Amino acid sequence: MKKHINNLYSKIYFAKMRAKAALENHCGEGYIDSAVKILLAVVLGALLLAGLYALFGDVVMPTLTQRIKDMFDYAG
Repeated sequence: MKKHINNLYSKIYFAKMRAKAALENHCGEGYIDSAVKILLAVVLGALLLAGLYALFGDVVMPTLTQRIKDMFDYAG
């Protein structure tokens, strides 16, 4: 009976050591950091493209269209 109890204690001890080693393991921690950086870059890129699209659609293109019409207007 004492042998079974010692065997049980050793299994509990080794399970505790494996759990402790798994919790102290910092391998792979950089994956979350990389994912956040990539996500941030994608979101900022989308915002930049949306801003440029709005700028060109509202400000640049109407002015450019009017200048082209004025340039090819031979009557006056």
